[in-house]
Amino acid sequence: MSKGEGTMDTYQRNAKLAGALFLLATAAFMTGSGIIDAVLNEPEFLARLYPERMKVLAGLSLELINSIAVVGIAMLMYPILKPQHESLALGYFGSRIIEAVLLAVGMLMTLMLVAVSEDYIAAGNDESDGYFAAIGSMMIRGQDMAFELAMLALGLGSLMFCYVLYRTRLIPRGISLLGVIGYLALLANSCLKIGGVDPGYILFIPGGIFEIVCPLWLIVKGVRLTVTE
Repeated sequence: MSKGEGTMDTYQRNAKLAGALFLLATAAFMTGSGIIDAVLNEPEFLARLYPERMKVLAGLSLELINSIAVVGIAMLMYPILKPQHESLALGYFGSRIIEAVLLAVGMLMTLMLVAVSEDYIAAGNDESDGYFAAIGSMMIRGQDMAFELAMLALGLGSLMFCYVLYRTRLIPRGISLLGVIGYLALLANSCLKIGGVDPGYILFIPGGIFEIVCPLWLIVKGVRLTVTE
């Protein structure tokens, strides 16, 4: 086997593994955040968090899997993207690391909320309700902000990713263009949320479709490369 053929095989293997991690990350995060939000979205979430801590920890474990998968995707795709556009490949790699770190900050805040819930239940008197409610509310806002900043990092980095895919035809241009639209919508959604406007889930739809279609293409077809080494 020539050096070029070996490189091609490595790239195709990386692409297929990255596709699998994309799907794993999406499934893990959606399931984990759904479990956690079911508790945090309750009016009396401070009274529920500590008693339901095992459920919350299960959700956090799934979110941690997502963060690990995100870093794995960056590591697998970097060698593929680097020969095509080194600076954008590095930008995508860095953005996914930042995303993972910011998501970890949000997870840490959820763990701290569990501790606040324990203290709230132990206090057991109405006089302290306002104090604990203020702390809980502040931490929820911090958690939301960490998530939106993570989505900004994801959106900006993934626009670089999709641009390289589109320019080099590593995957069909229609899929790459869907990614560009999806991540522009994600950026818009995060900017609106940070500005205090909630557009709902509609702006997540194009990116959500891309993060299913693109991974499936990578798993089945890999990337379209010509190596001349």
